[in-house]
Amino acid sequence: MKLGFVTDSLGAMSFDEVLDNAVRLGVSGLEVNTGGWSTAPHFDLGAMKSDARARKRFLDAFADRGLELIALNANGNPLHPTQPEQAECLKDTIRIAGDMGIKTVVTMSGLPAGQEGDLMPNWVVSSWPPETQQILRYQWQDKLIPFWGEIAELAKASGVERIALEMHGNQCVYNVPSLLKLRAAVGPVIGANLDPSHLFWMGADPLAAAEALGDAIYHVHAKDTFLNPPKQAVGSLLENGSLMDIPARSWSYITLGFGHGEEWWRQFCYRLKMAGYDGWLSIEHEDVLLNSFEGLRKSVDLMLGVLPIAQADYSPQAI
Repeated sequence: MKLGFVTDSLGAMSFDEVLDNAVRLGVSGLEVNTGGWSTAPHFDLGAMKSDARARKRFLDAFADRGLELIALNANGNPLHPTQPEQAECLKDTIRIAGDMGIKTVVTMSGLPAGQEGDLMPNWVVSSWPPETQQILRYQWQDKLIPFWGEIAELAKASGVERIALEMHGNQCVYNVPSLLKLRAAVGPVIGANLDPSHLFWMGADPLAAAEALGDAIYHVHAKDTFLNPPKQAVGSLLENGSLMDIPARSWSYITLGFGHGEEWWRQFCYRLKMAGYDGWLSIEHEDVLLNSFEGLRKSVDLMLGVLPIAQADYSPQAI
């Protein structure tokens, strides 16, 4: 396996500073945000789309430092009913990834409105009342599956082999069953970006998820979640309070090791190996209480201690 991080983790730094700090931290590559919900401070989507020289300079900056470009990340809602630019960002990202020889694009499934004419996305997380099922049929059959069928064709035409969907709240694909459902409908270009942080707060077990996904794991985000038992006991894990007010929340994104210790991350890496995954773990730092560089450094240090890097070479002796 290889270790890297998402460039938005150091969003206040310049592109060159991010690359130089990646070298200092001892990681092997970077996952670059291109738009969607990100301001993409390190990637000019318009320039990359129109200028082959800009793409070459971008790739050269990695090569000059001995770093790899892990993936392009267009996380957002490509099925937002009133923001078509979200889908265009994803499509442009796929085309640019193909032009740059990048085989993996990280994104989210998207979440449409509940019916034609609605202006806001609608996330259904219960089976009652009956209109929930009508909403789900509309979202999946009329919007989600047709959209991703078109995206799969675009990826194939562009030379992108893997679309890694982050199983995230407020998206149609938010857990293992919904990921596998879309994969079955669209094909194996669709796989998972397994980010344990979201599964934690939704009550799932990322270790079991790794086993269930198997070869459908295309990418992994290393991000932790702090579960706050006193707040959870009163308000549940359904939380819509300010992300900045960690003491008041039932859960919060946090620096690796502060929510789940080294032993858990060691088990996670081993479960990934058991599932056949031998790719990248990309740290995504979103802790609002710690300094971003300090939090990222602590996260890197933890992962370097638990991440299997060398290939297995053990075999029983002939007796």
